[in-house]
Amino acid sequence: MTDLPTFIAGLPKVELHVHHVGSASPRIVAELAARHEGRSPVPADPEALADYFAFRDFAHFIEVYLSVVDLIRDADDVWLLTHEVARELARQQVRYAELTVTPYSHVNRGIPAPAFCEAIEDARKRAEADFGIALRWCFDIPGEAGLPAAEQTLRIALDERPDGLISFGLGGPEIGVPRPQFKPYFDQARAAGLRSVPHAGETTGPETIWDALRELGAERIGHGISAVQDPALLTYLAERRISLEISPTSNVRTRAVPSIDAHPLPRIVEAGVPVSINSDDPPMFGTTLNDEYAVAARLLRLGPDGVAALARDAVAAAFLPPAEQARISAEIDAYRASAAR
Repeated sequence: MTDLPTFIAGLPKVELHVHHVGSASPRIVAELAARHEGRSPVPADPEALADYFAFRDFAHFIEVYLSVVDLIRDADDVWLLTHEVARELARQQVRYAELTVTPYSHVNRGIPAPAFCEAIEDARKRAEADFGIALRWCFDIPGEAGLPAAEQTLRIALDERPDGLISFGLGGPEIGVPRPQFKPYFDQARAAGLRSVPHAGETTGPETIWDALRELGAERIGHGISAVQDPALLTYLAERRISLEISPTSNVRTRAVPSIDAHPLPRIVEAGVPVSINSDDPPMFGTTLNDEYAVAARLLRLGPDGVAALARDAVAAAFLPPAEQARISAEIDAYRASAAR
């Protein structure tokens, strides 16, 4: 049998919590920075980006993240970013990814909503042909921009309704951004058939997760790590099979948890809560999806069987038709069987 890092590298996977701009590789960020040199604080040297992406806290992360958003100036930039993100995910054997996209940030910076949606859709189709990866979209409200951002995100989602759009989310800072105020927008998105996947409980406590469940109808929770503080919430999530999208390195880099060894993933899994393993903003956090599986395997003391089970759990949490879930799960099982020989 191969060693565990090699096993993880070849394992078919899905990715359920990964941000569009946050997935821009150092090469692409540097290329975009060079195009706009003198008008952005982002370094045009890929090696200098490691220092630039050293975050003091979550607020500093948001500041840096938005500076990278500012590099996306037109539809060609959007297409390039999307296609390159798909390339990197496919290299890690990702078969399907739900990419969190924040159209408000780009439309507010001058890219018309139809052009933005056309660019991501064209890149999605090209990526499937080029790399064999299926991309779907979660249109995400940047919570720090308030209700005007929620209104505009909803309007873009419902008016443009790109073919790849499947869900509606809420990101950005949690502190000072109460979830209940976004209920009318999630109600309309859900009525239109979009699934509810807000971030909650990364930098705030369990009540934020309860609000996401009760007020926003959350079907999965982005991060949700503070659930470990509330036994009743853990029971609720476990009984209803509401999956948490866990990104260990991200939680450490944004100072949501003090260290990898202090991460609550083992206690969450021990409570029976379903989880998926994800990379969030991988180049910004100096990680990859493969790295996150390796971190999870260490925290949970898993071998190949356990790692394959984690991959199947992510498939089960994906907003995929049952036949597609079965197909990818069968591919995971076949890979595990071949690796054991």
